[in-house]
Amino acid sequence: LCDESRQRVKFTDERVCKSHLLNCCPHDILSGTRMDLGECSKIHDLALRADYEIASKERDLFFELDAVDHLESFIVDCDRRTELAKKRLAETQEEISAEVAAKAEKVHELNEEIGKLLAKAEQLGAEGNVDEAQKILQEVEKVRSKKKDAEEEYRNSMPASSFQQQKLRVCEVCSAYLGLHDNDRRLADHFGGKLHLGFIQIREKLEQLKVCSRCHGYGSDRYARSRSRDRDRDRDRERERERDRDRERERRRRRSRSASREKRRTRSRSRSRERRRRHRTRSRSRSRHSREHSHKSSRDRDRERDGRRGSSERRSDGLNGRVESHRSGDREAGEL
Repeated sequence: LCDESRQRVKFTDERVCKSHLLNCCPHDILSGTRMDLGECSKIHDLALRADYEIASKERDLFFELDAVDHLESFIVDCDRRTELAKKRLAETQEEISAEVAAKAEKVHELNEEIGKLLAKAEQLGAEGNVDEAQKILQEVEKVRSKKKDAEEEYRNSMPASSFQQQKLRVCEVCSAYLGLHDNDRRLADHFGGKLHLGFIQIREKLEQLKVCSRCHGYGSDRYARSRSRDRDRDRDRERERERDRDRERERRRRRSRSASREKRRTRSRSRSRERRRRHRTRSRSRSRHSREHSHKSSRDRDRERDGRRGSSERRSDGLNGRVESHRSGDREAGEL
């Protein structure tokens, strides 16, 4: 949505993510992990969350049920993926007896406990609670001793070649794979990682919302009436937005038609100016050609007249010359 549309959106709008308003949307919590869900399809806005928190103190808005539906759907999908991962793991790993499987499970449980304690110790140390962190590390040492004994029992219950193979397990919380021989650093990174802690946060929030829903009696008639009013209000707002969009589209069409007419008028005026310019150019050209032709004709007539005059003078000069020659001949004959 553009900024102008966001300004018109209220936190009660159906397009707003109710889980985001309650600070439990999986898209936010798992952002940046290997299970990053990308951007939520609904609107996330901290300003809308602040508006909701203020309004929820004055009256019940019943958004918890929407968040419960959202988180339940997400957790069900995650649990389904966990079961599929377990089935694939069972198909690929070597079959072991129930006794050996129980011993391997014991090692996995101790690994999980160590990982959680190490993650907690790191958190306490980061917060400055050094004494508490030291106590947690002492507990870790005790659990490591138990793990060593459990691994010894597991090793003695199966062949050495099979023990060296990595035995995997699927994490029940986040469906990640855990190895039987994972070291403490790997365990701490997993159980203190953003992905695992994010799933814990989502699951705990879901349980809190369920308790809150039962306390507020969201199955009551009061809730149904409130939800019905909210839906009616949302429908009215949506119809109003649709009318605004229709009016805006009509204004755009009118502006487009007006612009088209103005463009056609501009082209028509341009063509008229071009025709007038060509007409003036042709008129000037014909006038210039006519003047040049009349001037040329006058020069030709003068040239022709001069030619005839010169020819007449030449004939007269020739005739006079012959007469003078005869006279001269007659005088010479008389003298003789």
